[in-house]
Amino acid sequence: MMKTIVAGLAGTALLATVAFAQAPTATTDKAPTAATATTTSASDQWRVSKMSGVKVYNEANENIGSINDLLMDKNGNIKIAVIGVGGFLGMGEHLVAVPYEKLKFTNEAIAYSAPATSPPGRPASTTTTGAATGTDKTATTSSASKWYPDHAVFNASKDELKSMPEFKYSE
Repeated sequence: MMKTIVAGLAGTALLATVAFAQAPTATTDKAPTAATATTTSASDQWRVSKMSGVKVYNEANENIGSINDLLMDKNGNIKIAVIGVGGFLGMGEHLVAVPYEKLKFTNEAIAYSAPATSPPGRPASTTTTGAATGTDKTATTSSASKWYPDHAVFNASKDELKSMPEFKYSE
């Protein structure tokens, strides 16, 4: 019984080596190769796959939503940004379509100062979002390392976006 198993494994190993030793036949009817883009990127390029979820703020630095989708025309130009407003964890979110050229993108993190409550006799401290560096400047990140901007700015309030007609994907 054991001899049969060993003989079967040895035969399988021999057949497998013969299969790997065969070279594929060369074909001459291959399609011409297309020109490819460079493998390095410019600092002004972003990955569309990373744009989904980018926060959208208004001119007053209030978070008004996030980008859910980008719609492009047949030439590949992005024309519409679908922004999700309100909701919690995707539930109850109101989708609106805004012209893509109306969005302004920035790589600088949002920073704001708000007075914090402090005990009597102590000066009020300030709170800054982003990386704390000991100064009141915000840390900037390069889009070349992140492949997407920090946030977008759209000149509207959250209530104005909620009052816009809801965007629906057609079937």
